[in-house]
Amino acid sequence: MLDLFRSDTRAIEGLPVRLVVALVVGVAAMSVMLNMLSGVQGLATSELDVKPSPDVITPEDQDITFTVVDHEDNPVEGATVIVKSGTADLENEGIPRGTTDDTGATTVSLDPELGANREDGTLVVDVKAPAGSSFVDRRENTNILVVQA
Repeated sequence: MLDLFRSDTRAIEGLPVRLVVALVVGVAAMSVMLNMLSGVQGLATSELDVKPSPDVITPEDQDITFTVVDHEDNPVEGATVIVKSGTADLENEGIPRGTTDDTGATTVSLDPELGANREDGTLVVDVKAPAGSSFVDRRENTNILVVQA
């Protein structure tokens, strides 16, 4: 019985050819898929960042300029900047916001207030990308620091 198994070579006859064919087909299929994925531009996104000026203010009514830029520091037109209360409060009616112009800038009027016994606090800045763009805002933006004068 053992001699029967030793003399049977049929099991490995086609194995190397099958492996080579499977490898060639796999590589060809993968190259086609990667080519399809690299051709889709909709998957590429660019992170937005907001730069407030000034980023340290006192608790009084004032205008703050925000500049929205992409990952290469290019200005982004049509982005909406929203300022919300953080550890400092806002006395504004409604939610302070502005839409950037062709230079990527917008000015928002803020009226921050610090709570009792607080020497400082922050205002949170969010940005909404222009509709239909490939921009996203996943990372935290620069907060505005409100300090007692």
